[in-house]
Amino acid sequence: MSILGTIIQKSAKLGALVDTPRQPATELQQQQLLELMREARHTAFGLEYGFQDIMMADDPIAMFKKTVPATDYDGIYERWWSKAHLEDAPDVCWPGVVPYYALSSGTSQTASKFIPVTEDLLRGMKRGSRRLFFDLNNYGIPASQYTKQMLMIGSCTHLQRQGNHWWGDLSGIMGLNRPFVMERSYRPGRHITDVPEWGDRIEMIAEEATGWDIGFSVSNPMWLQLVLERVIEKHKIKHIHELWPNFSLFVHGGVMVDPYIPSLEQLFGQPMHYMDSYGTSEGFLGYQQHPDNRSMKLLADCGVFFEFVPFDTENFSENGDLLSDQPRSLRLEEVEEGVHYALLLSTTAGAWRYLLGDTIQFTNSEQAEFRITGRTKQFLSACGEHLSIDNLSAAVRAVDEQLRAGVREFTVSAVREGSFWAHQWYVSLDNQSVTPEEFMRVVDTELGRLNDDYVVERRYALRDVRVKFLPNDVFLAWLSQRGKMNGQAKIPRVLKGAQLADFELFISK
Repeated sequence: MSILGTIIQKSAKLGALVDTPRQPATELQQQQLLELMREARHTAFGLEYGFQDIMMADDPIAMFKKTVPATDYDGIYERWWSKAHLEDAPDVCWPGVVPYYALSSGTSQTASKFIPVTEDLLRGMKRGSRRLFFDLNNYGIPASQYTKQMLMIGSCTHLQRQGNHWWGDLSGIMGLNRPFVMERSYRPGRHITDVPEWGDRIEMIAEEATGWDIGFSVSNPMWLQLVLERVIEKHKIKHIHELWPNFSLFVHGGVMVDPYIPSLEQLFGQPMHYMDSYGTSEGFLGYQQHPDNRSMKLLADCGVFFEFVPFDTENFSENGDLLSDQPRSLRLEEVEEGVHYALLLSTTAGAWRYLLGDTIQFTNSEQAEFRITGRTKQFLSACGEHLSIDNLSAAVRAVDEQLRAGVREFTVSAVREGSFWAHQWYVSLDNQSVTPEEFMRVVDTELGRLNDDYVVERRYALRDVRVKFLPNDVFLAWLSQRGKMNGQAKIPRVLKGAQLADFELFISK
């Protein structure tokens, strides 16, 4: 087996050399947009906005931005995607009939979204995933590790048929489109992933776990934690490495992993590598190439053209909505490090200048390296404190480090108190000896250290910061009630409006 592992490892190193683009990401991006318009020029969308003429312009990117309006999901679905989705109409925003729709709601909306997924988009996702696999060599993984199994904790692979297309969660769609030669390496098998109920799938995983030799896992951190806890409980072991001694790397995505690391590491018996990835229903956007650099590399040639809209009051309302369909957007070569940007995507599935809803900051603009900072609708800024999810997660990590709190989940809301404001935190944690006063002292101090605006508002407008501890089951039950118990499920880090009212009503019962 070590010989096979060496062969796979050397093949991965060769693949990295062959598959790594030689051109700068900025050039790849211009080529990507031209390829997108060339493919879609005869679709209804391409004809409406004159893709053929845009491609012939002296500056196609500038003409594209000037001609095509930016939009959110509701805007593009109502005008365009609904025709393809509800009627199976071909050639609407992308050539042919869309074969799959990924059911997605993110964390900020209650209504389900149907995101088109085409064969071209899947090819781009596979290209990005292949590069991620090649770059495992950067993590010092021994050759023997390449022969171990990969635990993929995702959604149900039993998709729903509607007309001429299928719909389901993206991880289910991806699970059905994995290369056949790799099927034997993945766990669990289809007999488990086809089971609709999450609880049943977790129980079946725990039942069969003793027969597996897991080396890697790909998952949302929350769901990996739930699975490992159940396996450990069922087999009465101290930690997961008693059962899977070769488990060494966790490829995570969906939410920031930092708040989960302290509780995850209680389930491990040896040090683990963590590798961040940025996969969405709209495309595979980037991943962490090196263990000593937490930033991710933007995938500039995997079916997605990016625009970067400064996340400021010029472009966005206080609720995180675009103020105009022609916002000030920047090309990759124009971005600055340390600035919050919202992403506009144009993709091989017929998304055009589509507001993804995530915000990022570039840590190295020359190398196109970035980190995710939050969501356009999940910045906490009731009175000008401008807290990103990145700030909130860092504060929770400080609580874990200083108080050994074992935070499992958290969410925050801003509430009006007369002329002033308060922050209300809702938190589940393992260490029941931590008091609310201790928790908020560390949070308050850390947010003040991270964010100058927070310090100012704590003096004047933000008069109180408080916490309510809840059992972790309450968070999971709320997700379940909202129909969000799936592989992409995640607790929104900031609650506002109807979502806040729904959560408060739920915990009051």
